Amino acid sequence: MVERVRGLLRMAEDPAVTDAESQAFTAKAAELMTRHAIAEAEARAERGEAPDAISRMDYTVSGVGGHGKARVRALADIAAAYGCQSAVRGNNSENTERVMILVGTVSALDALRMLLPSISMQMEASAKFMSSSHVSDIRELRNYTRSELETERKRYYRSFVRAYGQAVAERIREFRARLQEMASPEGSVGGGEEPARGAELVLRDDVHRVNEEFHRQFPQLRKHRPERTHSAAGYRAGYRRGRQAELGLDTPVGGGGTSALAESD
Repeated sequence: MVERVRGLLRMAEDPAVTDAESQAFTAKAAELMTRHAIAEAEARAERGEAPDAISRMDYTVSGVGGHGKARVRALADIAAAYGCQSAVRGNNSENTERVMILVGTVSALDALRMLLPSISMQMEASAKFMSSSHVSDIRELRNYTRSELETERKRYYRSFVRAYGQAVAERIREFRARLQEMASPEGSVGGGEEPARGAELVLRDDVHRVNEEFHRQFPQLRKHRPERTHSAAGYRAGYRRGRQAELGLDTPVGGGGTSALAESD
């Protein structure tokens, strides 16, 4: 399964494939990892074995363009949807790299280790395209200076990235919730013959154990200052793109269930 996922992600990151093909490959990889992790956890519980171990990993986040804080916010939301908690080191406004420290189950961290680069690639490509389009549109409205256009592009880009991560995280949570609902006498995970049992209890216990370990490792954390720049247009566009991104989570493109984004946001 892991080799199959790696193969899909290698194809997703191939410059020769189209955006749609890249999203489709990442989609299948995300679905395989999520289903496999829950099925493995249930199997361990049924055999009376210890639950998945809690571990941690460091994930480097680029600060290129001054968008590091927005990237951290987006990726932290996605990691939280997988049941992980995160802290960040060096999260300032500079263009330098910063490190996210993720605490979660081994299977969740394995999934994030493989999926975050591909999801980030799609997010950055969308943010770059949409922010450029936005600047082109507003340039026609009035005679903005080059400095004003660059400031607006950065505001739009950061808001887009934050909202994209939030939307993707919502869809991951919805997918995990659907898998829990399938864990009934009438349902099964992955279309198998045997019903899936205990998914809700397994996931709930994992969250509790992750929280305990995170607070043990980081008993005192400073809250980082939120970014003061915000673009309502960028946030709306990022949220919509995140809801529409092809993730393979039983959600058709353009769907994604209910939206938590109000028109005023």
